Amino acid sequence: MEDMYVKLARESIISFIRSGIRMEVPDGLPSEMTDRKQGVFVSLHKYGALRGCIGTISPICDSVAGEIIENAISASTRDPRFPEVTSEEIDSLEINVDVLEPAEKINSEAELDVKKYGVIVTKGWQKGLLLPDIEGVDTVEYQISIAKQKAGIDPEDNDVKLERFEVVRHV
Repeated sequence: MEDMYVKLARESIISFIRSGIRMEVPDGLPSEMTDRKQGVFVSLHKYGALRGCIGTISPICDSVAGEIIENAISASTRDPRFPEVTSEEIDSLEINVDVLEPAEKINSEAELDVKKYGVIVTKGWQKGLLLPDIEGVDTVEYQISIAKQKAGIDPEDNDVKLERFEVVRHV
């Protein structure tokens, strides 16, 4: 049984892929989804393999529910690493929704823990993010190197700003 965050993500993907309709935030959701504004990432997996992941570090919508809808549609149709999700694939997707807590600046890698914290790496205008507790990411060094790669920052460049954040993961 999917929780309400994942259910909303799946419903928004179904609506958009199968009928081209960007659904509105439905009535009856709890206030934690309608009254709060936070960054949200939606990750799609198919048979255990990543199939799409898009999110916002800071909120751009009026609510967490709005972020879920927008990012679920983007993860299924606009992740440049993957083709658009097809109607036939939707039922086989595993969906995670990560609601981000505000990021905090840190002074060193020693303040990170790959299971507990996601990382944001910044150099000038370049910014990369990696969520916490990602399968196969077992060291802080590897977590940072992936975030640097996503940002287009040289992996050997250690003159970067680091931030960490926690998430509430819905599966």
